[in-house]
Amino acid sequence: MTKTQAVDIHGRSYHRTIMFVLMLIATLAGSLMQSTLGTALPTLMDKFSIDLNTAQQATTWFLLALGVMVPVSSYLVKKVPTKPLTIITYAFLLIGVLVTCLTPEKHDMWWMFVVGRVIAAAAVGISMPLLQIAIVNIYSKEERSFAMGLMGLVVGMSPAIGPTLTGWILNRSHHFLGFTLPDNWQAIFYLPITILVVVLVLLPFFMRDIIPNEDVKLDFWSLLLSSFGFGLFLLGFTNVSNDGWSALLAVDAPIVIGLLLIIVFIWRQLKMEKPFLDVRVFKSWDFSVATIAVSAVMMAMMGVEMMLPTYLQNIHGMSALDSGLTLLPGALFIGFLSPVAGILYSKAGIKRVGVAGLLVLSVGTIPFAFITASTPSLAITLMYTIRMIGVAMVLMPLTSLSMDVLPKAKAADGTAVNNTARQIASSVGVALLTSVTQNTINNHKPGMALKLADPLKYAAKTLDASMDGFRLAFQVGLAFAVIGMIVVMFLKEANRQTNK
Repeated sequence: MTKTQAVDIHGRSYHRTIMFVLMLIATLAGSLMQSTLGTALPTLMDKFSIDLNTAQQATTWFLLALGVMVPVSSYLVKKVPTKPLTIITYAFLLIGVLVTCLTPEKHDMWWMFVVGRVIAAAAVGISMPLLQIAIVNIYSKEERSFAMGLMGLVVGMSPAIGPTLTGWILNRSHHFLGFTLPDNWQAIFYLPITILVVVLVLLPFFMRDIIPNEDVKLDFWSLLLSSFGFGLFLLGFTNVSNDGWSALLAVDAPIVIGLLLIIVFIWRQLKMEKPFLDVRVFKSWDFSVATIAVSAVMMAMMGVEMMLPTYLQNIHGMSALDSGLTLLPGALFIGFLSPVAGILYSKAGIKRVGVAGLLVLSVGTIPFAFITASTPSLAITLMYTIRMIGVAMVLMPLTSLSMDVLPKAKAADGTAVNNTARQIASSVGVALLTSVTQNTINNHKPGMALKLADPLKYAAKTLDASMDGFRLAFQVGLAFAVIGMIVVMFLKEANRQTNK
């Protein structure tokens, strides 16, 4: 394949730019499905007459389905031709979004909403690794960094667009081209539906089989161990925010059993001649280091990203829309800078870019460790933007490196392993920071006797307890950033393979 003439695995030419763009915008639709719902939970609770724990099921099951399907993506990419796999994946994503959007507003129909989320999440769990593997196969190593940067733009901007767009839709009625847009929760799914319909109409004409297939057999026990292992492990961590670490059945048991099943799964893969998921990719030093560093970045990013809206809404009294707008510039930066970071990676090397990016992330996080109830919103926007610049500098370059150091034949396994690690790191990071905040608040909040004796003093001490919790959580986020910076220093760039 040359830059001017791309050919698929059958030797037929195709327009790779159009194909890549179609996959890119379909991935945006999937990313929006992952990031839009948090802002809409209060509205959904009201419309479906459900409590917060029930509403959270839509997020919990989405994350579980996503985490389970990412390891399976390696098998599917190797077994199923790229064109039908891509079309079927996006079709399921559209079906999931439609099921969610068309759920009747009845208490006893909430299950339908959750089922739609699970279908969409399963598709997202395949589509994101699929795009990453496609980049490895259609672009040379010199071009790949920029392509990964464009993927980072899409994936990075969705957390900015999603919550803000959702808040805008739910907060007012709108007029567009003479039409009045409905002021309801279903409207948050109209953009992903439109994107997916357009992509599915065009994809049969431009999609090609670009990833070589292998005659791999589905190992039932590996599938079972992978699904239940990663599913239970993620379930335990997603339950921490609601149930706390002392909940044996909801948190501790799923984490321990899930971890044991993952260990058995890894042991089985190492014994198999043709593994379901080849964990031997960890034999590559740079792949292992890059994956650990990416995990640290995700824990530093996602944990703080989840805590800041809570801080802004609970302490500053902001609405969901206003808190989203406060963080919007930072989230936009991670999108816009991702392609630039890919160029920097190609020119300066990952060690320099990685250390610099994680240093910026650490510097941007330090002020959050000393945040107060009176910290101006503008200062929070500035600090958050600095953090996101650091994340943008390292996230996609590290992901690109993890692909560059592996032979192309191992791209599917490497992508699945890397994305699984990112998914687990995100869940663990959010769980840790949430639990740290809540435990600190519980331990420092004043007793009810003070509330009766001196309500003003009680309110002041309660606020102090909340701030102690937020500060400690941000300090943990800072620790993850520093750990990532130390890990990146162990990269051995000189030993990178050509990945041809």
